[in-house]
Amino acid sequence: MQPSIYVGLSSQLALERRMETLARNVANMNTTGYRAEEIKFSTFLSKKGTDAVNFATEGESFISRTQGGIEKTGNPLDVAVEGDGWFSLNTPAGRVFTRDGRFSMSAQGQLLSVAGHAVLDAGGAPMQLDPEGGPPVIARDGMIWQGNQQVGAIGLFSVDPGAKLQRYDNSGVIPDRAPTPILDFVSNGVRQGHIEGSNVNPIREMSKLIMVTRTFESAANAIEKGEKAVEGAIRTLGETS
Repeated sequence: MQPSIYVGLSSQLALERRMETLARNVANMNTTGYRAEEIKFSTFLSKKGTDAVNFATEGESFISRTQGGIEKTGNPLDVAVEGDGWFSLNTPAGRVFTRDGRFSMSAQGQLLSVAGHAVLDAGGAPMQLDPEGGPPVIARDGMIWQGNQQVGAIGLFSVDPGAKLQRYDNSGVIPDRAPTPILDFVSNGVRQGHIEGSNVNPIREMSKLIMVTRTFESAANAIEKGEKAVEGAIRTLGETS
């Protein structure tokens, strides 16, 4: 088989994976705190006979950390992150980090995520509020007050830029390096009564999806032409042999 056919097939595999990530991003463009999934593509060199041929790999996926838009809700238990920080949750999979700050308070006063997981403070302990203490007031550094009483501080954590992120549910991630508590609240902080939306740009993602679809079709046409060329060569050589 001609190397061009193999190259075409490798590009189709890569494009198919890219279409899957784009479709997932578009499906979650309204998911609070969702981080878009991107792919780094590369090629690898293979020497067949005297010719060096470059094939496309399927690519390495990564989660974009670009901040999404912040929306005002007015709910005192909605909290948006400003900067590079992440909230920490205690889940069945261990500690998970998220930008989804749609919190609630249980009847016992425990601060919970939208999925019912305990929200942790900077020391990794579950946040406990006073269920009879009234609406909380949350400062930029995550400190929570109810009336004149300080009841705790929501933990805000920094994830190493080089860490690989594994997705947990839609808006959570599990890094392969331990995050550290944020102590600088000048460039980082939280905003009460707001939530952060998805960082997916729907127009851009739809444009990419159309472009990738057309490129996939072009690769399919190239493979078909290559197969016809091989078939023609076989027929010609067969008739003259």
